[in-house]
Amino acid sequence: MRRLLGFALALAALAAQAQGAVRVGSKADNEGALLGQIVLQVLKHEGIPVVDRTQLGPTSIVRRALLNGDLDVYPEYTGNAAYFFHRETDPAFRDAAKAHALASSLDLAANRLVWLAPAPADNHWAIGVRGDVATRRGLRSLADFARWVTGGGDVLLAGSAEFVESDAALPAFQSAYGFALRGDQLLVLAGGDTSATIKAAVEGTSGVNASMVYSTDGAIAVTGLVVLDDPKHVEMVYQPAPVVREAVLQAHPAMRAALDAAFRPLTVDVLRRLNARTQIGGEDAGAVAADYLRSEGLLK
Repeated sequence: MRRLLGFALALAALAAQAQGAVRVGSKADNEGALLGQIVLQVLKHEGIPVVDRTQLGPTSIVRRALLNGDLDVYPEYTGNAAYFFHRETDPAFRDAAKAHALASSLDLAANRLVWLAPAPADNHWAIGVRGDVATRRGLRSLADFARWVTGGGDVLLAGSAEFVESDAALPAFQSAYGFALRGDQLLVLAGGDTSATIKAAVEGTSGVNASMVYSTDGAIAVTGLVVLDDPKHVEMVYQPAPVVREAVLQAHPAMRAALDAAFRPLTVDVLRRLNARTQIGGEDAGAVAADYLRSEGLLK
């Protein structure tokens, strides 16, 4: 029976493709699932036939599927285009408008892929500090954090090995802002789960009072952690935007305006709140996406 059901589902998917259905993918993480569901439900509302391939896998798998023609659209981050095209040092990727423009021009020329309008939210690596500590020490930016560290502050930061060691993360912050955390000021946790590092900071585990974060983490919305500003723009801009095959967009031109309208309201605060519902509350990404779209008047 299971084999027959699987065969039937496969046939249905093939039939949908034959009718020109748009294959919607996403990354497998919580935010990827949410953004993928937003894309999927917007296209359905526009009367565009779709195949749900959200939560397909990590960036490498989803990107390859799009390039190979096995997907038609998925949400990607502008900063990742710097890695796709080996332009990591290009200053354009540290400016939101320039990052999107450059990603768009490079991908269209090389792969006939179109980057639609990005959300204003920027999901990059950052450092968060427990709220009471930030208030007491006057910490609002990484420049303030550097002053705290160099002044002999009782800093203990939790992060993954990747965050602590990667040239694009903590070492880049230290170099730009002129501070250096000693080994005994770092608590390195296995894996890259920011929910674990945020929890350690909020609860003061082993004296931890600072944490690596992604700036749109849902836990930030419910813990009161203060995410420090990066006025020197050390990190590249990672704004999420739907990336669609040009031929598919030409076949369904209504996609552009509909998806632009859905991504435009996704500020950092909005995305944190939505992520909190899936990451912390355990709600289904599809249900959260539907609630969001209805609240914006984009879904009945």
